[in-house]
Amino acid sequence: MKNSDNLLHRKSYAFSIRIIKLSKYLQEEHREYTLARQVLRSGTSIGALVSESKFAQSPADFIHKLSIALKEANETKYWIDLLHDAEYINQIMHESLYTDTKELIRLLVTIIKKLKAKQ
Repeated sequence: MKNSDNLLHRKSYAFSIRIIKLSKYLQEEHREYTLARQVLRSGTSIGALVSESKFAQSPADFIHKLSIALKEANETKYWIDLLHDAEYINQIMHESLYTDTKELIRLLVTIIKKLKAKQ
């Protein structure tokens, strides 16, 4: 599980950087502040929760933190779809961000399922 944890940490951190840049783009290019803040909050909280989970107090706490990260990833996917459908981001940006979000969701689901099966 250790290698997948490191992979999850790297990918969620890199995704946070992309989300920060997306938020900046939305604010500077579209003067869209509300949606920029929403996607910034949910998108960066994924990595923050993954990082926080490293110091979980118990296996149940670890699973709980990753489960919240999963919820945030799903919310971020919603915002990315909304930004595309509202024509704030183009198809190429959408596909790239959507793919990254789906990958994070897949990793989180896999780790959570494996940990729950051990309990």
